[in-house]
This record gives sequence, structure tokens and C-alpha cells, in this order.
Amino acid sequence: MGTVATHALNPLILKSTPYDPEKDFAPISLLVLVPNVLVVNPALPARTLAELVALLKANPGTYSYASSGNGTPLHLSGELFKAMAGVEMEHIPYKGSGPALNDVLGNQVPIMFDNLPSSSGHIKSGTLRALAVTTKQRAPSFPDVPTVAETVPGYETYTWNALFAPASTPADVVARLNLAANKALADPGVSKKMAEFSAVVVGSTPEQLGAHVKAEIAKWTPVVRDAKIELE
Repeated sequence: MGTVATHALNPLILKSTPYDPEKDFAPISLLVLVPNVLVVNPALPARTLAELVALLKANPGTYSYASSGNGTPLHLSGELFKAMAGVEMEHIPYKGSGPALNDVLGNQVPIMFDNLPSSSGHIKSGTLRALAVTTKQRAPSFPDVPTVAETVPGYETYTWNALFAPASTPADVVARLNLAANKALADPGVSKKMAEFSAVVVGSTPEQLGAHVKAEIAKWTPVVRDAKIELE
């Protein structure tokens, strides 16, 4: 199993990795996409993403945002947003979404990029305000929450999971695994279960997954470089 972290971000952020995400793996199938969400403490004087952008531009460097840690997909979602929206925010990394959420709920840090499933309960209860989801389309589980791209055109991020095998795996085995994976993903029960976690079932050919990994690496390379993100 591979993710955006293992196959796109870690090789860019870590000083060294024991694998090459493209050469050492045989792509089998993309599995699911999970939206991220930009949430704020309700005390923040911004009820829409456009209002948040205006607030940040009027007060450069005043506000900070939380994430689940340095170099995580949520951190990178924030850095991409800053670059594309032309705003300044200090990044406050935490050791996981739980501690970060606690401080956003307590208004120690007013803004956070989080996985949608992690924040969904707080959004529904009103203890957090969801300003936008990060996917290209609105999340079916929160159809009234706009996308970031509706305010910042072209913005799109998400967490993804995919199936890979060792690079030496024979082509006929890859084909059988791909067929089995996509058959499982086509089961309505799987889609229904994934929807409970705001995940979208995708499925793909091995070639499509390989192209997806290349595109993700190309997308995140300048973001990591410009934000000067590097971890041991």
C-alpha cells in the first residue's frame, strides 16, 4: 500500500529514502481519494474562504495554521494554499491531528488543514467552521462546503491510497492484481463504506497510477523547494 506521503512527498522532503518511488515499485491501482479540509475556529472573523484570504492579506504574518506535522500532506496543503492565494501564515506543526485539533478548538491556533474524516464531527457540531474542501469537486458528505478552487482557481490537494507491488513483479501478476482490486472497488458496499469516511473510490489501470505518481511528484517538487521543507 502506498500513499501521497510514501510515493510523492517523502522522497522530496527526506534527505535520503531507501527506495525510489518510481523505479522500485510496479503500480497496480489507485484505490481511494480522501479530501482535506480547511477549518477555522468559529471565533475567527472569516465566514468564507474569500473573507479568510482578505483577512490574511490585510494582516500579513499575523495568523498561523496548524497541521499534523512537518512535511505531512496537510502541511503541504497549507503551503500550496499560501503560494496560490498569495497570503502569509506561520505553520505550527503538531505530532498528529489530535493535538492540532485540540489547539484549534481552543483557539490557540485559529486555522488548520486537516483530513475531512478527522474534522467531520467538529464541523457537524459547529465547534469548527469548514471554509473549504481541497478537492476539485465538493465532498458528497458536505455538499454545502465549497472547494478551495472556487476561490483560488486551480487549487487541488487530497490524500490518496494506492496498491503497488515490487518492481520485479511479472506483468501477468500485476494484471491479475489490478483486475482483483478494481473488482473489489466496484462493489457498491465498498463505495458505501468508504463514503462513511468521506473517501471517494477511484480505481485505475497500472499505467494511470504510474502517471499519477509522476504528476504528484512534479506538482509537489516546487512547493517543497519554495517552502524550504527538509527533514532528516
